[in-house]
Amino acid sequence: MSKRILIVDDEPNIVISLEFLMKKEGFEVAVATDGEEALAQVAGFNPDLVLLDVMMPKKSGFEVCEALRADPSRAGLQIVMLTAKGRDTEVAKGLAIGADAYVTKPFSTKELLARVKEMLGIA
Repeated sequence: MSKRILIVDDEPNIVISLEFLMKKEGFEVAVATDGEEALAQVAGFNPDLVLLDVMMPKKSGFEVCEALRADPSRAGLQIVMLTAKGRDTEVAKGLAIGADAYVTKPFSTKELLARVKEMLGIA
């Protein structure tokens, strides 16, 4: 059974790139383009990991992360904040509200993929 990844980003080029990369590695992938859709997708798709942009319409990535961490049934869900906002204060906030990792854009796809695999326990 393949691992499920939810990509949450409002930038089409990022979504296309990440979707291609993750599917190529054999992951089952779903996409959401805003925070509200992300929460709905988590409920229906039940991902193992969420790649979550911070700056999005309707609900920010921070709000989505907080909502997911408030749900005890999502305790094992891995969350990677993915954003251009890489200042120390944003990174600290993301980690403080429950993100498991914080990756700044632009990012190395090899590094991101290695981190995703590590977080999902894939050698």
